[in-house]
This record gives sequence, C-alpha cells and structure tokens, in this order.
Amino acid sequence: MDIATTTSWLGDTPDLHQLVRVAVRLLAAVLAGAVIGAQREWSGKNAGLRTHILVALGCAVFVLGVSEHGFDNDAISRVIQGVVTGVGFLGAGTIIKRTSENTIKGLTTAGSVWVTAAIGIAAGLGQIAVTLVAVILTWIVLAILVKLEQRMNPKKAEDEG
Repeated sequence: MDIATTTSWLGDTPDLHQLVRVAVRLLAAVLAGAVIGAQREWSGKNAGLRTHILVALGCAVFVLGVSEHGFDNDAISRVIQGVVTGVGFLGAGTIIKRTSENTIKGLTTAGSVWVTAAIGIAAGLGQIAVTLVAVILTWIVLAILVKLEQRMNPKKAEDEG
C-alpha cells in the first residue's frame, strides 16, 4: 500500500505551503473572534468569547473550503452571500424587544456578531491586514465608544446590549 492510497481518505492532500496558508488564515480568524468575544464576555453579554470565535472561524472555513478548492470568484461570492444571510439570522436571535418597557436590547451584540462574520470572511480570504484593522476598530467601538455613549445618553447606553 503506497502513501497515496493510505491518505486518499483525506481528500486533496495539501502541500506544506497550502497547509501553512490555511492554518494562518484560520488562526487569524480565531484570534480576531477571540479579541471581539473577550470584550463582549468582559461586558457580560450572552454572545461572548466562544460565540465570536466560532462565528469568525466558521466564516473563514466556508470561504476557505470554496477558495482553496479552486472555485471561481462567482462561487466564492455566492458562499459569502449565504454566510452573511445566515449570520444575520444568528444576530437577529440576539435581539430582544421588551414590550413592557418599549425598548429593544441586543442590537450591539447582533452588530458584533455580524462584524465578526465579516472579519472571519476577510481572514479566510487571506486579507490579514483588513482583519487586523477591522478587529482594532471593532474593539474601539465596543470598548471605548461605549463610555462616550454613556456620557451622551445614559439611558440608551444601559438599554442596549
């Protein structure tokens, strides 16, 4: 039995260059999700560390699964459209309308899940610089701008999540 037969159950056996490229992109997605998720976790939000890591990683896997298999840009675009739609439903599940208080809670969490998906897609496409800048900007919005928002409108800041 030769090595090709033994590893055929793996599908396309990647070369070292491809394996490193994929690992770097997936690791970038995991780290990006971890930074955003940690901020949400520290803020006491339901969608925290694991949720954001899984969203970023899942989006990167979807994109990598198609792009590394040699599909054209149209196919990659369709996968991204499906992922964005699916994540929209996931984010919608984090939004709660409290009719007794006439308030909506969870919009910021839904937004953080959505932007984490976009960042995971960027990582999966190998756009590591975009991934890094987007994580920094997202963290600034979630961790720093909330303080400004609390000063501007204390009631709104405590209602949003």
